[in-house]
Parts: sequence; C-alpha cells; structure tokens
Amino acid sequence: MNRREALSSVALLLGGTIIGAEAFLSGCKTATKNGTVFSSSDIALLTEISETILPATSTPGAKEAKVGEFMALIVTDCYSVEEKKVFVDGLKKLEELSKTKNGKGFVESTKEQRHNLLVALDADAKAIQKNLKEKELPHYFSMMKQLTLWGFFTSEVGATKALRYVAVPGKYDGNFPYKKGDRAWAT
Repeated sequence: MNRREALSSVALLLGGTIIGAEAFLSGCKTATKNGTVFSSSDIALLTEISETILPATSTPGAKEAKVGEFMALIVTDCYSVEEKKVFVDGLKKLEELSKTKNGKGFVESTKEQRHNLLVALDADAKAIQKNLKEKELPHYFSMMKQLTLWGFFTSEVGATKALRYVAVPGKYDGNFPYKKGDRAWAT
C-alpha cells in the first residue's frame, strides 16, 4: 500500500478530507520555515487527548499506538503555518479550558473529566463545522480528532489489533460473509 491509498482509506474512515493531506502525499516537510517544536509535556498532553478519544478496551488504545508522537510529527512536518497556528493555539486553549472547568490541567484531570471536556469540545467543533466556509480552517479539536483516528488506524497496533489485517490480500469479494461484531478490515 502506498501513502495515497492509506490516506484515501483514512479519509473515507473519517468521512472527508484530512488537514495536511497534500503535504503528506508529497512527503511532508512543507516549504514553510515556521517549524513547530512540541515539548515532551505537549506530546504527553497530545497522548492523553488521543487516549481519551480512543481508549484501550479489548483492543489497544491510542497511547499504545503512540498517537501523540504521530500528531506532533504530522503537525510539525505537514501542516501549513496557518494550520499549525490553529492546532498549537487550540492545544493551549484546551489546557486552559481544562484548568477553568476542572480546576487542573488535562493530564491531571480524571478520565471522566477528560471525557466530558472532549465531548463538549466535539459538540462545539461540529457546530462550527456546519457554518464553515470553504477556505476556513476547522476547529482545533476536529484536527486533533482526525489525527488521532489517522494515527491509530494506520499504525501497526491499530491495523493488526483493532482491525483485521491480511499482509497479502486476495481478490476483492463483495459478498464476503460478515457477522455482526466482526472487526473491519485494514487496507
């Protein structure tokens, strides 16, 4: 599978386009000089955000797939200057919102507090998305959620433990039997 196929699969999974996809397809490293450097505490925050979005259950969660590191890499190497600004400013806003609502930072908050905060942010992001004009960038939480899903389902952990994976698939069979509860296939 090449990058274009992987990205197309993830885009279908997410129901649309992915921020930074153009740069990813061309090998990242956008031409901008404004590199974003995430600190270890930023990556820890991204890791906890992604784990709250995709927690470990009977399958591994986003933390095991190292999605926080993936998010930092993609934002640094593939996002435009404007996209980086929205993402990085959003990360700060999320932390401030957690301190305001929970009395402590996101990482220090309980799982329930984290969950409730992200549910509220997701609702805000969806409301904003409805009125988004063509050239406007999405809400920062939409970016975080997209990167979480992309990073997890394209990781080895996500593709082999959360999805069913066949290294060398056979022919396409549109009538392959499916039982309710079966995992989806990784492409």
